[in-house]
Amino acid sequence: MNTLLKHLGIILVLAGVICLVIYYFGVQQNWLLATSLVLEVVGILAYIFLNKKFE
Repeated sequence: MNTLLKHLGIILVLAGVICLVIYYFGVQQNWLLATSLVLEVVGILAYIFLNKKFE
């Protein structure tokens, strides 16, 4: 479980990147851009705070 929490930020950032790739190559809807923005910001913050907690 600690391993999953330690890598949760990276998983969220990658999910945001996947949303951006879908936006670029497929459906061009604004909700994809908003979703990717939220996932990227939350993923970066989760990565910073969770890795600081586990070190």
